[in-house]
Amino acid sequence: MTTRSPLGGPRLLLRRLREVMSEPVNAQERLDRIVVQVASNMVAEVCSVYVQRSDGLLELFATEGLSRAAVHMTTMKVGEGLVGLIAKTAEPLALPDAQDHPAFSYRPETGEEIYQSFLGVPILRGGNTLGVLVVQNQTKRVYNEEEIEVLETISMLLAEMIASGELQAIAKPGTNVGHRGPMALKGLPITDGVGLGYAVLHEPRVIVKKIVAENIELEEKRLDEALSAMRDSIDSMIDDQTTRGEHLEVLEAYRMFANDRGWLRRLREAIKTGITAEAAVEHVQSDARARMLRSTDPYLRERLHDLDELANRLLHQLTGQELVASPDNLPDNAILVARTMGATALLDYERSKLRGLILEEAGPTSHVAIVARALGIPTAGEVENISDLVEQGDAIIVDGTTGEVQIRPQANIEEAYREKARLRARRQEQYQQLRNVPAVTKDGVAIGLHMNAGLLVDLPHMAETGAQSIGLFRTELQFMMAAEFPRLERQYALYKTVMDAAPGKAVTFRTLDIGGDKILPYMATYEEENPALGWRAIRLGLDRPALLRVQVRAMLRAAGGRDLRIMFPMIANVAEFEAAKDLTNRELKHLSRHGYDLPNDLKLGVMLEVPSLLWQLDEILEQADFLSIGSNDLMQYLFAADRDNRRVSNRYDPLSAPGLRALKHIVDRSRIAGKPVTLCGELGGKPLDAMALIAIGYRGLSMAPANIGPVKAMILKLDAGNVSAFVDDLIENNASDPSLRAQLQTYAEAKGVPL
Repeated sequence: MTTRSPLGGPRLLLRRLREVMSEPVNAQERLDRIVVQVASNMVAEVCSVYVQRSDGLLELFATEGLSRAAVHMTTMKVGEGLVGLIAKTAEPLALPDAQDHPAFSYRPETGEEIYQSFLGVPILRGGNTLGVLVVQNQTKRVYNEEEIEVLETISMLLAEMIASGELQAIAKPGTNVGHRGPMALKGLPITDGVGLGYAVLHEPRVIVKKIVAENIELEEKRLDEALSAMRDSIDSMIDDQTTRGEHLEVLEAYRMFANDRGWLRRLREAIKTGITAEAAVEHVQSDARARMLRSTDPYLRERLHDLDELANRLLHQLTGQELVASPDNLPDNAILVARTMGATALLDYERSKLRGLILEEAGPTSHVAIVARALGIPTAGEVENISDLVEQGDAIIVDGTTGEVQIRPQANIEEAYREKARLRARRQEQYQQLRNVPAVTKDGVAIGLHMNAGLLVDLPHMAETGAQSIGLFRTELQFMMAAEFPRLERQYALYKTVMDAAPGKAVTFRTLDIGGDKILPYMATYEEENPALGWRAIRLGLDRPALLRVQVRAMLRAAGGRDLRIMFPMIANVAEFEAAKDLTNRELKHLSRHGYDLPNDLKLGVMLEVPSLLWQLDEILEQADFLSIGSNDLMQYLFAADRDNRRVSNRYDPLSAPGLRALKHIVDRSRIAGKPVTLCGELGGKPLDAMALIAIGYRGLSMAPANIGPVKAMILKLDAGNVSAFVDDLIENNASDPSLRAQLQTYAEAKGVPL
């Protein structure tokens, strides 16, 4: 016979549990009292708590009704049995006859064979499963929605116990509960180096301590007031926007979710179960996050961060806490952890205290990654779920060279990384000693090593690294960090400061390279199917000549009485360069008429990153004073592989026959034309890749400052003639090989070339 049992007062149960949580007893006694109270109130013969350990196993931590001897003895894997199924799906499971379910797994040591009905809910925090809470009855019983909701509310209390580390005291020696144990994650390497320190969340989570409500009506009022204030804040931000763009679309998505009736209904229903407004927000969002994390629908997963952000805003509104950590209160040895962040936000933090940066969303080509490299902060990007797995103050290690992240590492792991950091420091000292040593190969071939820059904080690296010049100054970073379009005088001041910081050394300014993934918040944007192939860089500059004229005029004025090099990005045909050159000449005449000092020598160059120029090289070399290879874009266009798409970005290797043949064709034609060519993309800053570039004829490489030392050390041990013959043979006879990297690595090892 199937029966229904009434619930004996959920609010009374929550009040009793609140008393249990405040009693001065140890963790095991507290858990034991909780399961007794739950079983009694829910008219159940059994109540059990299973806690997920850091090794993935679910361990029985407390029970009322099953054999007490099974506590801390019974374990199961995620996905195993009904309890494991709940942990895997992160969804409640209510069964009138549990033993008929295909996932049922019999455990004789528990004595549960006499129980038929089963209700289990996941213990969730931030969408991550920390355990499972179960009630069982001997008779067949249909559990109602109210009973499921009450059990989910109780699971929040247990989640706080687990997350706080309270249950660690009763765990078996050598095991860790929840996500409090050591964890190893893997992301993408962004900035070389090893950082050891303590986690600082860029957007600190609100830790909900008070879960049980004292006054339901008051909590409903608090929720309504917080919702109203949050909506007003979002509306105000939208009203302040003067142009459309991705940032505005995000805010409009927030507004849509903030008015979603289903979301609001779930929040109010959660409060009616007897919990606080903060607990309701955390409960509803944790449940939604758990389902969306396990969804295969890409649209739902994209919306996850919107919902996370909205819930975070509402929690901060309820508690009055700031949304973003205060950069002024940064502790020593800080490892900054963020889902994503703007480039300017990173600059607000005190560099001397930052030991590393870990990003959940941003990849190697993001704006914040560019700034992190400029600051020399060890950085890993695209580290999945990092901001929900780490707690404020956790010990953490980031290896920016491999993309590895260690959370709460064991002593031996920490020591291994400390040794790696010490080894890197010794290498840096060796590289420092090479600062004034000419970059000349063993057989006497001189290689020009230049520095990429884009911020004023980059400039001191000129002297530190011994860079021959600034081979690429990215002018768009100033525009991206400004609240409004930088006027002529402001641009002039920046360019003059850059040139003053490099006396006697050349500076190659790249004109504004925006569009694609580089959006200016104050500039109108247009929906494009493929922004990387769209209206960007020189295309935008020539269509908006006033913008390009102001920038060129500022550069020419800043270089009065000095040499100046300007290069134009994304040139796809000779006519585009001729138009840019003509605009520059008109600006020269304008400055001359108004009595300004002109540059002593002006060189105009092309940034070659569009494959169409490979078939116009002779014509473009007649017009340009120099070429600079933007290998990042050139290779993504050459292989039709989006460099920001992880599914294809590593599918094709520039160090393959087609990639190296294209690069060799450029340098060969430039040599015949007598025009200098430099490569300033990511390839030039990696010793192995730089070795291949030298082999095919490149004599000028521009890179991030931190890469100059390792590349110079490689050059000093390299025989350019020998490696050239080796690589020529590789390219000729290995056209079908998707990568020549392994053969180049073997060559370097055999020749004692350090990589």
